Amino acid sequence: MVNQPVVTLNDGRKMPQLGLGVWQITDAETADVVRTAVGIGYRSIDTAAIYKNEKGVGEGVRSAGVDRRDLFVTSKLWNTRHGYDETFRAFDESMTRLGLEYLDLYLIHWPVAGSEKYVDTWRAFVKLREEGRVKSIGVSNFLPEHLKRIVDATGVTPVLNQIELHPFFQQERLRAANAGYSIATECWSPLGKGDSVKIPEIAEIAAKYGKTPAQAILRWHLDIGCIVIPKSANPKRLKENFDIFDFKLSAGDLTSMAALNRDARMDMDPATFTGFDFA
Repeated sequence: MVNQPVVTLNDGRKMPQLGLGVWQITDAETADVVRTAVGIGYRSIDTAAIYKNEKGVGEGVRSAGVDRRDLFVTSKLWNTRHGYDETFRAFDESMTRLGLEYLDLYLIHWPVAGSEKYVDTWRAFVKLREEGRVKSIGVSNFLPEHLKRIVDATGVTPVLNQIELHPFFQQERLRAANAGYSIATECWSPLGKGDSVKIPEIAEIAAKYGKTPAQAILRWHLDIGCIVIPKSANPKRLKENFDIFDFKLSAGDLTSMAALNRDARMDMDPATFTGFDFA
């Protein structure tokens, strides 16, 4: 298997720096996608209750022919399930769909604007970790003020914050806040919905290494210290996304990439997003 990089989380557990995201992959096809990805070498799979494909992820994990201990499975709690008791019910439902004995990482999907129920949700997450049902706990789309709130309330720091991050939206302030807590930054929408692969500067960087623009962008995520979870159901693209461990961007290339930032968010803003309409 390819010797791929890992990130040591603040609880001491190790997580592959490159994983597979399965957002918008149907439950019916997810198991095959997971098996294909694991065959290529992926060892981290990221799903969520709202993706409605946890059943397929679990089937793929169980039938992939790899020891469960060698796979890192993440899922997320949706916005409508916040609250201490409700979190346990939602977690049990996710685990039933997954058909797994434990999760490697469980995330609060969004803080939910206008509510502080995420604090009680975080307390439930801490309990799930104490019970061993979840190995590591973290958050997604949390802003610095949300991080401070849960750490101050519980004394427990998330291991990871999964956020929108791509060349057009590089999130330097939030990455710095994460780093201040020793929280790993994980990137969703790492290619900026595909728009960033069309940028001439990125194509020029990619050509230097004999790589595609998408590969250059994914390598950039690794080189700035982030965890990245590109999504694809296409076997060819899955292989392409995984073929980024044989090169690194130069300091000059990293400077050029940094100059592409536009502070241009492409998706929902955690400061205003409730997400109840997604449920």
